Amino acid sequence: MQSRPMSHGKPPLSWWASSVDSRCWCEVPLLAAAALLVLLLSGCSTLDYYGQVVRGQLHVLQAREPIAPLLADPARDPLLRQRLALALQARSFASAQLGLPDNRSYRLYADLQRPFVVWNLFATAEFSLAPQTHCFPIAGCVAYRGFYQQGRARGAAALLQQQGLDTYIGGVAAYSTLGWFADPVLNTMLRWDDEQLAAVIFHELAHQQLYVADDTAFNESFATFVEREGVRQWRAARGLPAVEPPDAQYRAQFTALVLASRARLERLYARDLPADAMRVAKQAEFERLRQEYRALREQQWAGVGHYDRWISGPLNNATLLPFGLYDKWVPAFATLWRQRPGDWPRFYRRVTALGDLPAVARSQALEELSRGG
Repeated sequence: MQSRPMSHGKPPLSWWASSVDSRCWCEVPLLAAAALLVLLLSGCSTLDYYGQVVRGQLHVLQAREPIAPLLADPARDPLLRQRLALALQARSFASAQLGLPDNRSYRLYADLQRPFVVWNLFATAEFSLAPQTHCFPIAGCVAYRGFYQQGRARGAAALLQQQGLDTYIGGVAAYSTLGWFADPVLNTMLRWDDEQLAAVIFHELAHQQLYVADDTAFNESFATFVEREGVRQWRAARGLPAVEPPDAQYRAQFTALVLASRARLERLYARDLPADAMRVAKQAEFERLRQEYRALREQQWAGVGHYDRWISGPLNNATLLPFGLYDKWVPAFATLWRQRPGDWPRFYRRVTALGDLPAVARSQALEELSRGG
């Protein structure tokens, strides 16, 4: 879920309670109590879904082990120890230098023996870009449902497709439980390079610092700004020059391409056309997106196909949903930061004040900040 559109995010229920124990056993009663509360609120039709959520989160908790003794064990894989040592350094830097929560999160490791921790399922109507939303206590409403087994996500998608909906499944390598649990470094995160690994730790801890229910763009843009500024300071602390991530330009250009396509589709769906004509025009727009991508790749990227796999796959309304969420308000947070750079406590207070505003007032304030106001 980004474009690293789905590399990290929130779990289907990211609001459970936790204990300070480094293992999961003290957290299990709290997990069960939270699950029971949700089931009582939700009714029997969702029992199967919440059952897999509880089992999936419990598996993550049970798989955790403290990183510090793992590093001291010569029997463990040297490369794993090297990567986790760097993760601990980044994690300590996050609290000491970036003012992020100082707790047991990312001081634990869990090998889940799979490529993603969850698979998020997005769905829209055939002629709409509005996502189906799913609402939970505390976390609020989100535009997806998360599944800890890919097969379950595919099964749920098939049922929605039978109802005529567009669907998209995106694998998630990391998520935050917003401080309710001690989130571990996951094996799914270790395929990133060292800088990206540090970045996602900063990003997920930012979600623990502040989370506003029902405002995904706010939450993800805030965490993205903290991630980017955190990486800049992380590099400086290690004596490395400040550089733009090598894929930043590609990601920005590709995201702009997708967002332009989404805007054209929104205008198309607002027209009063027969369903058959709408379907033809819809598919023509996706073919235009593919052609524009190929032109961008050949004319500006020297033929390097960063997003070939995505663009060659099935495209529909739901595949476009994750784009733009992680960057929308980053310029606004950058403006706040420039007002007193280096003062993380003040920055967090200002962001919290924005989060406390009503939704319309918050968007207006962010628009003004995005313009440099």
